[in-house]
Amino acid sequence: MYSIIDIESNGAGYRKECIIDIAIYRYDGQKITDQFISLVNPESDITPFVQKLTSITPKMVKTAPKFHEIARRIVEITENTTLVGHNIDFDYRMLRQSFQRLGYDFKINTLDTIPLAKKLIPDEVSYSLGKLVKSLGIPLTNHHRAEGDARATLELFKLLISKDTENEIIQKQHEETNSKTYINKIKELTQDLPNEKGFIYFQNEGGKIIFSDHVQDINKFSKKIFNSKSKKWETIQKETEQINYELTGTDVIAKLILNSKGIRKREILSFGLYYRNSKYIVEKNKLNKTEKPLLKFRSFTQGSKAVQFIGNIAVYNDIDVFMQKIEFRKRNELWLGQGRKLGEKLFLIIENGKVVSYGFYELFTQIQTLSKLSKLKIDLFYQSADLNNELQLALLRGDFETLPLPK
Repeated sequence: MYSIIDIESNGAGYRKECIIDIAIYRYDGQKITDQFISLVNPESDITPFVQKLTSITPKMVKTAPKFHEIARRIVEITENTTLVGHNIDFDYRMLRQSFQRLGYDFKINTLDTIPLAKKLIPDEVSYSLGKLVKSLGIPLTNHHRAEGDARATLELFKLLISKDTENEIIQKQHEETNSKTYINKIKELTQDLPNEKGFIYFQNEGGKIIFSDHVQDINKFSKKIFNSKSKKWETIQKETEQINYELTGTDVIAKLILNSKGIRKREILSFGLYYRNSKYIVEKNKLNKTEKPLLKFRSFTQGSKAVQFIGNIAVYNDIDVFMQKIEFRKRNELWLGQGRKLGEKLFLIIENGKVVSYGFYELFTQIQTLSKLSKLKIDLFYQSADLNNELQLALLRGDFETLPLPK
């Protein structure tokens, strides 16, 4: 049994996409036994590019069902089947992340018609769905709409099955997809990891953490480890059976958590902000060892963005006003800012210019008194220079609401 699928997304950033159009044909090798076709309300914007490509407008999906309303139907129609698609990795990822948002782990065997077509129909100029089916004489109506593309994929799949007279390639593809090869192990372990900052934990079969670190991109870092040829990572590659992570959100939060854990992971801040001849400039810190930078940056680009931001605020032309804005040595304040996820806030307790504690609270939580905050706070005993710099950058950008310390 197979379920032939095609999905169109709203064109948002990687792993932020939402489904706007879906079509599934359940196929028993002879005939279609069930089908499900629907527009989906993404509850977010559709990019102009996708609107032009698919002809799907926000108005069309406004009254369409939301994903949670069709989730059960998708599970039912795909149950006990192999999911088939043209570039199936995209469709499978879209389903997995959509179900993940509902707290459901959607798993199914998959089969991709692209590598099958390359083996069974060699020497084609292109293996994109549109060009391939046109070359083979397979009708394709409503290209870049789920129903039309899924139906064309089904007809292509029928042709591939008929060409595979001994069923060897279908069988081999099925075995490769589901065998626990090293490549599939990497795919299985990393496919749902976010491209965000956080702590990553590699665990062995018994659940023991065999390696952990704070990284800028959890997904990218894990793939880099598994693809490394260095002997340094051999044990991690061999023994890892599970990867967990803890998101840290903004750079301020990341550094707060590192500091609270006593991890002294110093970041290289090669560029600095300087004020000369009534102008703010960014240059490498090593060029002038006698002059201390007002702020430090990881890259020239980060510094340039800061200079542009400063230029948009007229009062910052006065260096004294600027220094007063970023100075926090004598502050006794409560700072409130963005948390690690939607609906969460971060608070910092500043005493005499030092972060003594921090914590997180949900938007509906009442935190008017220090006694309330004390139940949520995490004490900070070590404050790095990197954290100081990050806090100054946050003050400059206006990332925090600064309030007098409550009693």
